[in-house]
Amino acid sequence: MPLLIQNRELGCIHSTAVLFEKYPHLQESAKSFRSRPLVDVDPKCLLYVHQREFAATTPADKFVSVIGSDDATTCHLVVLQHTGSGAACLAHCDGSSTWSEVPLFVKAVASLSTFCKEGRFELHIVGGFNDDSRRSHELSLDILAAFQKQKEEIHLETCCITEVNDVVCDRIHRPAVYGIGVNVKTGEVFPASFTDKGPAEELRSARTFMGGQMADIYDCSRGLVKVGPCKWSPNLDIAFWLSQDDDTILKYLSTSPKAEPPHFVRHIKSTIQFVLEHPDPDDLFPSAEPHLFHRTQGGDWERLLHP
Repeated sequence: MPLLIQNRELGCIHSTAVLFEKYPHLQESAKSFRSRPLVDVDPKCLLYVHQREFAATTPADKFVSVIGSDDATTCHLVVLQHTGSGAACLAHCDGSSTWSEVPLFVKAVASLSTFCKEGRFELHIVGGFNDDSRRSHELSLDILAAFQKQKEEIHLETCCITEVNDVVCDRIHRPAVYGIGVNVKTGEVFPASFTDKGPAEELRSARTFMGGQMADIYDCSRGLVKVGPCKWSPNLDIAFWLSQDDDTILKYLSTSPKAEPPHFVRHIKSTIQFVLEHPDPDDLFPSAEPHLFHRTQGGDWERLLHP
């Protein structure tokens, strides 16, 4: 079935400019979305999603109230919800394999909504900006096209992407919204920032940095975050980057050097250091089983050593 906007088939779209010209209400709703105040999400109710990860849950979840992600420049943040079950999925997409990733998101929400006879799928996409390489524009179109190929009817509700998520500061283009959250109890999607990006932030970042594919990181039936097992090849050459200055790292390791958040270089270096300290990830997963984390009564994520 096609992707629907106001119950009408989207049709073939070759540019985001045409999309917003054809559906001006999407541009207005995007402007309204990006003008909303940034919510600093309490880590004790948060499930944080890193780049090339996704997570899904329902309002019945006792451990997670908000799924969120940020640091998206050319990346796009995708939220898919089912209005009947209240199930929600959030994904951080970087364009690595969009066509194979989107079906995973649909399947995740559909599997949590099988008991519902009423309700519909609703889609929210936020991210990208007017970057010089047009990576944002290409990813916007790929995500829309991939959702159009799904058999389910999916209604596009929020589309704050590329040019309508663009702001110019000191003559430099950057995203107006870098991060979002979805309240899984109410269904609200909102601009957000996050002080805590755990559990296992360095391990998860290393997995993505070393080429890991899109991963489902949450088992909502048990309230467990699952990480790995991860695979990467030893590569001592990456130590080269630890001695490089910020501008060099931004130039070669970022898709949008002028728009990255202030902590980007520090994050890249800590990720590289982690990989160098663990050249063989099999040592981190001696039983070839994922690391599992549960939420403590205090609200922190704690690893289960004997699941």
